[in-house]
Amino acid sequence: MTTRLDSLKTHSLVVADTGDLDAIKRYRPHDATTNPSLLLKAFDLPGYQALIDEELAALRAEFQDRQARVEHAVDRLAVAKGAEIARHIPGRISTEVAARLSFDEEASVRKAHELIELYERRGVGTDRVLIKLASTWEGIRAAERLEREGIQCNLTLLFSEAQAQACFDAGVFLVSPFVGRVTDWYKKETGRDCAPEEDPGVRFVQGVCQRAGHGGYDTVVMGASFRTVGQVLALAGCPRLTISPSLLEALAAEEGEVARAVEFPAAGERPAPLTEPAFRWGHNQDAMANDKLAEGIRRFDEDQRSLEARLAERLG
Repeated sequence: MTTRLDSLKTHSLVVADTGDLDAIKRYRPHDATTNPSLLLKAFDLPGYQALIDEELAALRAEFQDRQARVEHAVDRLAVAKGAEIARHIPGRISTEVAARLSFDEEASVRKAHELIELYERRGVGTDRVLIKLASTWEGIRAAERLEREGIQCNLTLLFSEAQAQACFDAGVFLVSPFVGRVTDWYKKETGRDCAPEEDPGVRFVQGVCQRAGHGGYDTVVMGASFRTVGQVLALAGCPRLTISPSLLEALAAEEGEVARAVEFPAAGERPAPLTEPAFRWGHNQDAMANDKLAEGIRRFDEDQRSLEARLAERLG
């Protein structure tokens, strides 16, 4: 009998939302994604310690200045982990540009180049990596430039129609509209729990898929930030879904067929590209999107700083 996870894979490419290599080996996703929050969660895993020690030893040998070691530590660790994961998946590994650069286009482009260079040193080509950037105006502009260079990008922390449209206009490879964090905001505002078909996070991602299909955009839509199996199944047919190990385990433990829930419309006429004022105004009009984008950037940065502090302790 087919498991729900295997059946889901016939409709959507499954992406592992984890830095846990054991989970990646177990559930055999197509792609995987990392960020400082996931790296922080994986920091104390027994199977992670040798890699951390190896990278810290290399930093001590390369940099005499302790502060320089700390500044490079997170990127080196992220790429080392990403390169290891890449050996166990057929697709791509997403690696994040630090959230503190979310409003700096030039610095984001430079950081992306540094990450790609680190991957290339490890024998992982550009075609196996997605550079992950926050869906700010500056992040989208940085992604547009990188895409022209052949460096493909994953635009994350996407909560508004304006963000989605600007990403489509920029021709980015992939967008990650969030489900659970949208749902969390509306639940806090209304106190209501919704069935998957009425879930505001599910409906938001369905709307992004409709926008992508109607405009005939090549950008891949990847639903992210799931809270329940029901949310995942309600988006079967979304081109990619990034799913946590706990939900992958639940899907793998249940037998049954999964029906396609997302269909893309035929391409129609594309809207005019958004200008910066139109983007900022459109995003500003969505209170949820404003709150969750700002919160998401802060939370990623907090986890980055916590990871830097943990690495600084290990560096001595």
